[in-house]
Amino acid sequence: MGDAGEGLIDADARIQELADEREAARRERRSPKPHIDPVRNAEITSLSLGLSELRRQFDATQHPVRRKQLQAAITDVEKRLAKLV
Repeated sequence: MGDAGEGLIDADARIQELADEREAARRERRSPKPHIDPVRNAEITSLSLGLSELRRQFDATQHPVRRKQLQAAITDVEKRLAKLV
C-alpha cells in the first residue's frame, strides 16, 4: 500500500514542476527584452577595434604627413562611431 501512495506523491510533484516551468515561460515571454541589432553591434565593435589600431599607429608614427592622414582617419571613425552610439 505504501507504493501506491508514493506514486501519487511523485505524480503531484511532476505536475507541480510542469506548472512552475509554464509559469516561468509565461514570465519570460512577458518581460520586455531590449532589442539588440547584431549588425549594428558588429559595426560598433569593428569601428572600435579599428579606432584603437589607428590610435596605436598614430602614437608610433613620427612622419608628419602620415600623422596627418592617421588623424583624419581617426576623426572620421570617431564621427561614424558617434552616430551609432
